[in-house]
Amino acid sequence: QGQFVESGGGLVQPGGSLRLSCEASGFRVPYHNIGWFRQVPGKGRQAISCLSTLDDHIYYGDSVKGRFTMGRDNAKNTVHLQIDSLRPDDPAVYHCATDCSVVGGRILGFGSWGQGTQVTVSS
Repeated sequence: QGQFVESGGGLVQPGGSLRLSCEASGFRVPYHNIGWFRQVPGKGRQAISCLSTLDDHIYYGDSVKGRFTMGRDNAKNTVHLQIDSLRPDDPAVYHCATDCSVVGGRILGFGSWGQGTQVTVSS
């Protein structure tokens, strides 16, 4: 069973940027759908991205398009999430997750995920 270690979260001022990293172990990242979602306590998960192995395309949730950029490093078996122009509604725990599913360009869900990294936005 795969494991994930997310890092890179922290406190950022509005308008700032963060780069989150996810180190995977127990499986090879290039051979699995993998992506990110975020969750605020008491609220549901919000899909951010999913890199599909079917077409090697990165799909993004509608609410995050334009400010979030996902990348993958096959040699290091890691993925990252670049977040720019952070806004007051971005604070959440950000999780790296595998086995995400995409139908019609929409991210439907995730299979397993790590403990996440906290992102806080405050001036």
